[in-house]
Amino acid sequence: MAVRETTKTKTKMAAEVPEPEQDQFSQRKRPDDRRYRLQVDRQTKGSYATSDDAEKAGFAIKQGFPILQVAVYDAVDGVNKLIELPTA
Repeated sequence: MAVRETTKTKTKMAAEVPEPEQDQFSQRKRPDDRRYRLQVDRQTKGSYATSDDAEKAGFAIKQGFPILQVAVYDAVDGVNKLIELPTA
């Protein structure tokens, strides 16, 4: 039998492998850069600079879907404020 001197497999060099970016965010982990976070059924949907903006967005969601639990979370104080529809 003849002895084979070279192999047929190729190996990648370290320079060919691209490195992942560090500032890349997925759908599961979003950057929360603002203080007030709008939560619908305990899932964060957005962050706002003022509580008024977050409450307006939460009230609009609550009017369209009254069965959902809508809250505004203050990240600094750690307080949740539930959004309720006014009773007539």
